[in-house]
Amino acid sequence: MNHTDTVELRLATPADAAAIAHIHMSSRAATMPYLPPQKRNHEQVTRWAAEVLLEECRTWVAVRGTEVLGYAGLESDVLEYLYLLPDVRRQGVGTLLLDEVKRNSPGGLRLQVFEQNTEARAFYQRHGFTVLATDDGSGNMENLPDLTLGWAPGA
Repeated sequence: MNHTDTVELRLATPADAAAIAHIHMSSRAATMPYLPPQKRNHEQVTRWAAEVLLEECRTWVAVRGTEVLGYAGLESDVLEYLYLLPDVRRQGVGTLLLDEVKRNSPGGLRLQVFEQNTEARAFYQRHGFTVLATDDGSGNMENLPDLTLGWAPGA
């Protein structure tokens, strides 16, 4: 059986905010150890998810049964967030979320990724994204070099 056979995608609701916060915090800690430690606690990140993410982004969640496995947040033509629980990585869940975002972005997509995040860069490259620009980190709050990636339908 394919790992994604039992995964469903749906638009996130405010009831998903705590699960999104858990995913955001655990994924960040597991996949980006070069970032400074998270200063916000679960309650604060939950409030951010409810009041900022869900208000500013069209957000999808990947769900298996009642468990939220990951989320993707799209603002206009920018993929702002794509995070998964660490133990569901490399099972197709990220691809399901990215494919849904692409379906809802007929004019193409852009995103930022830290230069050090080689796994994410490889993931996006496999899915047709190319480097549009590089930055020395002065434009992000972490002050880490990043890349702007882009995807165009049919490219």
